[in-house]
Amino acid sequence: MSGTYLGMPAFPRAAATATRDTRLRANLTHATHTIRDKRAKAVAELDDWAELRAAGAAVKDRTLRHLDHYLEQLEAAVTAAGGQVHWALDADEANRIVTRLVRETGEREVVKVKSMATQEIGLNEALAEAGIRAYETDLAELIVQLGHDRPSHILVPAIHRNRSEIRDIFRREMAAWGRPAPEGLGDSPAELAEAARLHLREKFLSAKVGISGANFMVAETGTLVVVESEGNGRMCLTLPETLISVVGIEKVVPSWQDLEIFLQLLPRSSTAERMNPYTSTWTGTTDGDGPRTFHLVLLDNGRTDTLADTVGRQALRCIRCSACLNVCPVYERAGGHAYGSPYPGPIGAILTPQLRGMTGPLETSLPYASSLCGACYEVCPVAIDIPEVLVHLRERVVQGGPVTLGGTRTVLQPAKGHAAERAAMRAAGWVFDHPGALRTGMRLAARTRRLHPRRLPGPGRAWSRTRDLPEVPAESFRDWWQRTRGGTAAEPGTSSEQRGDAK
Repeated sequence: MSGTYLGMPAFPRAAATATRDTRLRANLTHATHTIRDKRAKAVAELDDWAELRAAGAAVKDRTLRHLDHYLEQLEAAVTAAGGQVHWALDADEANRIVTRLVRETGEREVVKVKSMATQEIGLNEALAEAGIRAYETDLAELIVQLGHDRPSHILVPAIHRNRSEIRDIFRREMAAWGRPAPEGLGDSPAELAEAARLHLREKFLSAKVGISGANFMVAETGTLVVVESEGNGRMCLTLPETLISVVGIEKVVPSWQDLEIFLQLLPRSSTAERMNPYTSTWTGTTDGDGPRTFHLVLLDNGRTDTLADTVGRQALRCIRCSACLNVCPVYERAGGHAYGSPYPGPIGAILTPQLRGMTGPLETSLPYASSLCGACYEVCPVAIDIPEVLVHLRERVVQGGPVTLGGTRTVLQPAKGHAAERAAMRAAGWVFDHPGALRTGMRLAARTRRLHPRRLPGPGRAWSRTRDLPEVPAESFRDWWQRTRGGTAAEPGTSSEQRGDAK
């Protein structure tokens, strides 16, 4: 399997393949159920969880409304602390900047902290083309890299692998990347962790350049924050002589007081812990302590386009906790690879189309990768209404309309293959606007219900292939109400003006 996401098929095709993999489904079901049960217990410990959630959403919204101000404040603070700030409009520019910075050190190897932003831009592949080898140091990311695989989960990138698969990967691949796996390596968690520790220790002690992302950036002091569970990230952040951090512009928060909210929300929603075992913060450079050179690459890559959408912009609140993945019935069955992006699950279904632009078959299919059950919204620690955004993006797929692409306002044409859906929606809209037609249609449907097929013909065949059509009742609610109330009471939903008794 390729390590990149280029050329991924539309979600329905990829999901159809993934759902037939019984071992993948078993791995995902076990892992997601375990994580979400632990999370529910951790969240239940806090009486003010709802208030924390509302506060996190409010801080994120306020920051996004004034993002230009906070980014300029951040740049000034980082520069004053001895760091250097670089602005990257898109993935290509970010990759060029990082490649140049590594080349200027004269090094040809780098160690990396787990970073969604560098996966998004394909940094490892760009560095490889320049003759620079990047070593992932997060345990799950190491498994993915050694397996020539792609991450399938935000928090647990190797969630689709079980212990025996990981053992086989270590035995087969470790020697080509550095220290080989111990002789006779078993599949117990302790043995696998020790093999990874020995393998990575050589990289930590020899690497001169580290590359990271960040969970948060504090504008008032220029401080970057990484939260993790293993300590490998801290090794990457402190031992190399040069540190390069690639961070999306939406990760900024105004102050340390604001940061405190998210350091309560994130660990409970992600790892079900009261606080992360390792919370690393750094501000610029300090003589004799940590890297001597620090570069911050601020990544746009579609984020300002997303910000221009008043409904879709709430996706930029995301703090990458992965709680929405663990409760999503679609993700649990299809797995992360089907989403064709480093951002799988419900958040990926709304974030990826906005960051990339809804111009390809994958991007236009992702808003439909959901049952709209709403479980993702219920667990989101920053109250992103993912179902609302999904419906909003579906409308954009079918109807087209004004969007911002590359900072330019343009009109998006309706996606191909949705003509029947548009016609059906227009017909439904007309019927709902004409109560008489609606009543006649409901009565006709009830009287012919025994003749209705279980599957739709024509264009509707794809929709009903995996769904049963709902049974039509023998009598509509409106007719039942009229019959049982004898027409003496007002029909449900009518106002006093419609009843003629307004004063």
